[in-house]
Amino acid sequence: MIIPFSSNDWNAVIPAFIPAVAGLLVLIADLIAGAQLKRYVAIGLGVAGAAVTGVFVLQQYNHPYNSFFGGFISGGFTTVFEEIVVLALLGSLVLYGAIGSSGRIAGSVALMLWSATGALIMAGAANLMTIFLGLELLSLALYCLCGLADRATARESALKYLILSSTASAFLLFGMALLFGAGGSVQLADFVNPALVASPLFWMGSCMFSIGIAFKLSLVPFHAWSPDVYEGAPLPVTAFMSVATKAGVLAVFARFIYAALPGGIEAKLLLPIWIAAAISMIVGNVGMLAQRDLKRLLAYSGIAQVGYILTALAGTTALGLRYAIYYLAAYTFMNLGAFAVAAVLSADARARTVLPGNGVSLENDEFGSSLTAYSGLGRRRPVLAAMMTIFLLGLAGLPPTAGFLGKILILASSTNAGYAWLAVFLILGTAISLYAYAKIIREMYIAGGDAPLTRQHARANGAMTHQQEQHSLVPLAWISLILCGVAVVAMTFYPLTPSNVLPLVK
Repeated sequence: MIIPFSSNDWNAVIPAFIPAVAGLLVLIADLIAGAQLKRYVAIGLGVAGAAVTGVFVLQQYNHPYNSFFGGFISGGFTTVFEEIVVLALLGSLVLYGAIGSSGRIAGSVALMLWSATGALIMAGAANLMTIFLGLELLSLALYCLCGLADRATARESALKYLILSSTASAFLLFGMALLFGAGGSVQLADFVNPALVASPLFWMGSCMFSIGIAFKLSLVPFHAWSPDVYEGAPLPVTAFMSVATKAGVLAVFARFIYAALPGGIEAKLLLPIWIAAAISMIVGNVGMLAQRDLKRLLAYSGIAQVGYILTALAGTTALGLRYAIYYLAAYTFMNLGAFAVAAVLSADARARTVLPGNGVSLENDEFGSSLTAYSGLGRRRPVLAAMMTIFLLGLAGLPPTAGFLGKILILASSTNAGYAWLAVFLILGTAISLYAYAKIIREMYIAGGDAPLTRQHARANGAMTHQQEQHSLVPLAWISLILCGVAVVAMTFYPLTPSNVLPLVK
């Protein structure tokens, strides 16, 4: 039997295979490594797999190729979104060096690698079956990752994510079925046919497909799951989810609206999405105001940030797509940096409180997620406070950060595309967000005293060993937050917006 695929087809999907194989290697190595080496081996193999993936992805930038009969397309658009997923994977894996149970480290790293595989497939998916395959690979691993913490909220987080994400997948799958019925094909390229404009099935399928996308992006009114899931999931998982999920789904959405819609219907068909984006910019920023947990605050922030990115895509202009990618890259560094600060604070809290027989429980090692941890941080840890300030200023859209320049570019593109009303919502949302982000900065520099370090009855057996093992890997989180801080500032003065990013479907 002759396999109908050439080496070029397989080369196009090598970047997706590498993290999948790395995940298997992590599990095998965990069986062999000694107890004291498990964390080092798992994180080392995970980071190495992500780095190799990034190298292979970069090599495909100027080499577009339609593989597997239109199922997967590599090239500039795919490369940019895949690199963002790789950055999210690297930035999240290193956080396991500061927090997390050693007993579950191999499983957690492997699941995160497999979830990244799904996001990488979504970045290049060019037919409905490949889109669904990538989405389920991404989601199934995340369901498990959300529950990998020794607290009730983690189980609740995993269950909520499973139920609501499955609902979103059902909408998406039903929409795909209607689109197939309308076009007689699963290829996105076949939906460009102008005759489909008169088909009710095409309109219904596109609407259902868009609802599924809105669920996955946690756009209002499909956003309620996001804060609860972010709060309950382990901190590295929340960091990964906040970026990788958005990158994968935005890649699918951008390819659909830019390259798979008949000409002339974008304004009517996508209007509900733009309205949802406008409302999300307000609701997300208002929701941040009352939060006292960093993960919940960043969840509401993510709702608003997606609204900003979709504002750039409104009008489906080439310039808008470039600016959306630029802002997504900036958001990646800002969000990962903020989570890295939280991880370092959590490790610092353990180092100060874990004593033989009396310390922080191994079940509660995310002290940095509470906003009380930032009280007086400017005096206790001035470097950490300065880095967190940079990330918060970026998320708020203030200079000298990439968040500021990104919002300026989005305002310009949306106004030129005829969506000035979305630009108005962006400005209003940004104004509201200033108070939420300034609240944390004020806590760090003006509020007084050390943050209270909660002491719980410790399980003394192995507590010190576990803490010392983690402490030796905390520099990984430091490296991550420093690189993120440098990138957030450097992108302001060197705004790289790649031009070869228009998505292809054939």
